[in-house]
Amino acid sequence: MRQPAKPGAPKGRSRRAVVGAKEKAVAGSSRRLCFAAVLAVTFFLYYRFSQLDDPCRGRYIHVYKLPPRFNTDMTRDACRGDANGGGRWPAGTCEYIGNAGLGRPLADPADGVLTGEDGWYGTRQLALDVIFHNRMKRYECLTNHTAAAAAVFVPFYAALDFARYAGQDNVTRDAASVDLAEWLKWRLLYDRQGQRPQDGHDNFLVAGRTARDLARDGGNSGGPNWGTNLLARPVGRNLSVLVLESSLAPNASEFAVPYPTYFHPRTDADVFRWQDRVRGLQRKWLMAFVSGKPRGTEKAATATIHDHVMAQCKASDACGHLQPDPDCATGTDHGQCHSPVEAMRLLQSATFCLHPPPGGSPPSYTRRWVFDAMVAGCIPVFFHPASAHLQYRWHLPEDHAKYSVFIPEAGVRAGTASIEAVLRAIPAATVARMREEVVRLIPTVVYADPRGKLETVKDAFDVAVDGMLDRVARLRH
Repeated sequence: MRQPAKPGAPKGRSRRAVVGAKEKAVAGSSRRLCFAAVLAVTFFLYYRFSQLDDPCRGRYIHVYKLPPRFNTDMTRDACRGDANGGGRWPAGTCEYIGNAGLGRPLADPADGVLTGEDGWYGTRQLALDVIFHNRMKRYECLTNHTAAAAAVFVPFYAALDFARYAGQDNVTRDAASVDLAEWLKWRLLYDRQGQRPQDGHDNFLVAGRTARDLARDGGNSGGPNWGTNLLARPVGRNLSVLVLESSLAPNASEFAVPYPTYFHPRTDADVFRWQDRVRGLQRKWLMAFVSGKPRGTEKAATATIHDHVMAQCKASDACGHLQPDPDCATGTDHGQCHSPVEAMRLLQSATFCLHPPPGGSPPSYTRRWVFDAMVAGCIPVFFHPASAHLQYRWHLPEDHAKYSVFIPEAGVRAGTASIEAVLRAIPAATVARMREEVVRLIPTVVYADPRGKLETVKDAFDVAVDGMLDRVARLRH
C-alpha cells in the first residue's frame, strides 16, 4: 500500500526548482550582459581605430543640392539664344564658362609663350564659381550626410548672378540672393535639428567677385546702386565666403582667394615643367606693367596711383608696358582688355611686375595680373598693403618680403620715390631668392583643371579648402 507523501515535500522540491531557475536566469542574463559589453568595447575600439586610419577624418565636406536655378540654370541660360544669352548676359559669357569653367583653349604662337601644351585657357574671373564647383565634385572627402561633415559647400553662382543683372534695379539684382537666403534659413534649421553645431559659419560659398560687389548697403559697397546685397543679409553675414578680394571689414567672414589665371595644369608634371621653364627665362625688362585705362586725369591732384605708376613706366627705358585694347570699357573684367598671349609674353620677359591698385568704385586693390605675373615667374611690386599682404593669407607667405617688393604709394604720388631706382637697388642674390620663392608658389595660385588630378602638389583650390576646414575647426574649439 503506497505511503502518503510527507506533508511539505512537494513544496521543498518546488523551492529548489525556483532557486535553480533563478540562478540559471541570472547566469544567462550575465552572459548576455558580458556579450553586450564585449560587443560595445569591440565596436568602440573599431570606431576609434578606423577614425584614426581615416584619411578624411575632419575633412569631410557636404555639398548642398541646391535647386538648379541657383547654378546650372545660369550656365544654361548664358549659352541659350544669341551671343548675349538672350540679352541679359555680357557678350561672350557662354564662351568664358565652357570647358568646366576654364573658357576657350588658348593657341600657342610660334615663340612658345604658353609652352605649346594643353592647360592654357582664356579664363575670366566670373568663372571661378563654376571652376570651384567642378573641382568640389571630385573632392576626395565628400559625404552625403551633413552630420558627418566638417563643412558644407553652397554651390551658388554669385558671380554669374551678378553679371546677368548688372545695371538693372535692386529688386531684380537681389532676387536670387533673397531666394537663396530663404532656402538656407530653412536648411540651417533642419541641420540644427540634426545636431549640426554651427549657425552657418561652416557653410561656405565661392564667388568670382569682390566682397564689395556682393554687399550693397553693407557699409563697404560701391553705393546704393551697385551689386547685390547677398552678404549684407543676415544669412549672408553668417556664411563664410571665399571671394577674389575681401572688404577687410572687422569680423567679416570673407576670405580672399586668387583670381583665376590662364594656366590650369592637369598633372603634377604640367606644374613641374612650367616651373622649370620660367626659371630659365631670359628677362629683358627690369619691370613691366599691364595697365588698365587711366582712372583719373592728367592733373597730379586727381591722378590715381595707377596713373602715377603708368607715367613712371612710360618714362623709363627699363619698363615694358602693355596698354588695354582701345575699345575696352572702363571697369570691364580684368583680362578682358588684353590679349592673354601678349600679356603673358610681357610678364615672362620682366624681372619685376608692377601692381598698383586699379581704383574704381567700389574701390579695388588687387588685379588678376598679380597672379598671372607670378605664374610667369615675375616678382610682384605692390604699392598698397591691401593689394595682397592683407588679403591672401591662406595662399601667400606671411613674410611678404620673401616674394614681393613694397613701395608705399605716398612717395610715388609725391614724386619722391622712383620705382626704377628702388628696384635697381635690390641685390642680385636677393632678386634670385625672391624669384625662386615666386616660382615655388605657382601651384598655390593656380586652379588645376577639374578634369585632371594633381597628386603631390596643392593648387589654389586645395589651399582654400584647407583654410576653410582649419577655420571651422577653430570655431568649434
